Amino acid sequence: MKKLVLKNDWMGKKPVISIEFPYDFQLKEVVKQFPGCNWDTRKKVWWVAYTENKLSEMLQFFKGKVWLDYSGLKRVEIPTIFPELPDLVDPLDDEIRKFEDWMRNKRYSGSTVKTYRDAVSIFLRFLENKSIREIENQDLERFNKEYILARGYSGSYQNQVVNGIKLFFQNRRGIKFNHEIVYRPKKEKVLPNVLSKEEVARILGSPTNLKHRLMLMFLYACGLRRAELIGLKFEHIQRERGLLLVKQAKGKQDRVVTLPESLLKELEKYYKSYKPKEYIFEGQKGGPYSEKSLAEVFKKAVQKAGINKPVTPHWLRHSYATHLLERGTDLRYIQELLGHKSSKTTEIYTHVSQKSLQQVKSPLEDLNL
Repeated sequence: MKKLVLKNDWMGKKPVISIEFPYDFQLKEVVKQFPGCNWDTRKKVWWVAYTENKLSEMLQFFKGKVWLDYSGLKRVEIPTIFPELPDLVDPLDDEIRKFEDWMRNKRYSGSTVKTYRDAVSIFLRFLENKSIREIENQDLERFNKEYILARGYSGSYQNQVVNGIKLFFQNRRGIKFNHEIVYRPKKEKVLPNVLSKEEVARILGSPTNLKHRLMLMFLYACGLRRAELIGLKFEHIQRERGLLLVKQAKGKQDRVVTLPESLLKELEKYYKSYKPKEYIFEGQKGGPYSEKSLAEVFKKAVQKAGINKPVTPHWLRHSYATHLLERGTDLRYIQELLGHKSSKTTEIYTHVSQKSLQQVKSPLEDLNL
């Protein structure tokens, strides 16, 4: 299979992914079909705008067509403050601070507060400090076209920005902006990324450090999100019942998940060795383990396992749900274990379940060839 080499590059101040390959007419035609792909006449290279989800999009698009070598591709921290946009004037800065205080009083999560605050800030800076009472819906349309789409940001980012701006203007009076008629981008249908049981076993078996291994085991065995894992305390474990209480998870909801006996045995060994004080997994200076450090632990485990995919810790949660489904667990129970409000969110795993797909018989089998 033909190969494309992906590398980090820059177009001015904009991070991009360069696509390198020896000249091949057919391969060039395939590359050109990828959305947002451009040809740089000076560097003589094809490129796409860098986003956090871009590699996943490319793997999905080129699957079965070409092989992607992304070993030289590194994660780029995209700053939320762009030098080409003017700073906010004090009156607008005050409005955003009030909006931030209002969200905190309403108990929005810290990540949501930051996302919405940054979204509104960038929107107002893009409009060059235009008075909020003069802003109209067409300003948002221009912002979407000239800022979000021009920079190649994802549909999910666009949705986050729309949500933040809409919420901001809901609390304003005497304005032209009508938040009731704000458009939303078409929602992308993205299937969850799932690892095989063999791949999961290789990842969990990679760390030699007991603490690191146990963290990854918890992610998979209980279907936890990263923030849920690092917030765990020993008081959340109900050993007699074989259950784990996940406190104040996404949506400010508690839920209960099962704790396998094998995980409890590993937890006993860990406690005797590390003796954590408050959180099950603590940093070197106490307090909860950081998400950044957890991501680094996981990255090293994936590399050691020899898995060449853009795997993230959340893939273990997706794999947990899919493997439960393949074992015959009722979808309603999986919904409860994952903490999904809607069954439709959980139903997406039926699209990637190997057991479900293998039950589908291809019409080719009916042909006498």
